[in-house]
Amino acid sequence: MPTPFAPTRISVCLLAVPEMATGVLNGLYEVFTFVGPGWEILTGWPPGPRRFHPRIVAADRTPFRNVAGLPIMPDLTFAEARRADIVIVGDLAIGRDEETRGRWPAATEWLRQQHAQGALVCSVCTGSLMLAEAGLLDGTEATCHWAAVDQMRSRYPGVQLRPERVLVAAGAGHRLVTAGGMASWTDLALYLIARFCGEEEARRASKLFLFGDRSDGQLPFAARVRPRQHDDAAIAAAQVWIADNYALENPVAGMTQVSGLATRTFVRRFAQATGYAPLDYVQSLRIEEAKQMLETTDAPIDAIAEEVGYTEPAAFRRIFKRATGIAPNQYRQRFQRVAMA
Repeated sequence: MPTPFAPTRISVCLLAVPEMATGVLNGLYEVFTFVGPGWEILTGWPPGPRRFHPRIVAADRTPFRNVAGLPIMPDLTFAEARRADIVIVGDLAIGRDEETRGRWPAATEWLRQQHAQGALVCSVCTGSLMLAEAGLLDGTEATCHWAAVDQMRSRYPGVQLRPERVLVAAGAGHRLVTAGGMASWTDLALYLIARFCGEEEARRASKLFLFGDRSDGQLPFAARVRPRQHDDAAIAAAQVWIADNYALENPVAGMTQVSGLATRTFVRRFAQATGYAPLDYVQSLRIEEAKQMLETTDAPIDAIAEEVGYTEPAAFRRIFKRATGIAPNQYRQRFQRVAMA
């Protein structure tokens, strides 16, 4: 995957025309708006440093309704949107017998300008027809909705169509990215988040929006929420200590000793201050660290178990599955690479 771009504020222009459905348009707008701040709002943990700035771009700023009668409210005109980091064309409601050649002259000219200026230009579903009409896909691999394959091949034979792929990144610098059917907008979003903000931010977005396989429910997506703030100094000292020592034997005894409190008093005050029983708090730290290692390393699962404080691999697997709903190897398969192209 290409190295993430340098800017901390990434401009995303979502192109809108009357033929466009609003589901993908609004979904992309919302996801890019909440990358970073959404994680902090829901979990309490600090967000990553990069932010997306999505805007809807059209021929003019006059609100209009799409083919389904749903409103679209542009933020910028083509003339005003002079330079974007990312441009995305969503799915278009176009019948298989409708002509696309010669269509959207203003939009396709703007797309060509943006690409020439260095923007990464993307499409979802039938939106690839507009990219092809702009001439951006000539001699380049691309994908589209399976139902639009015949249209693409007959009208734009210069496109090297890969209809079996969900996501195709092609062209110089991989600055042309096409996604397959309508629901593949989530794959595109994760790919762009990983490309511009890193894999960790993409994993956060996957968990935040439940992107991916949900057949095991939503427990695999859950992250450890930041413990609530409190003013109990003895308990705070114990939390600081356990953050570096959670893998030791008898960690609750260690926390109790650091706090300087009697055991029963420590257990009571710890639960009052943090909302966790001490052992549950330790388990949450261990499982969260195990999840990080599964996501970012290829270390054997038994080695991870020992690293986070479990001398019995079977016990680790049992506790991990209780916490996440799936086995450690399944978790690794799901979250080690959430963005593929």
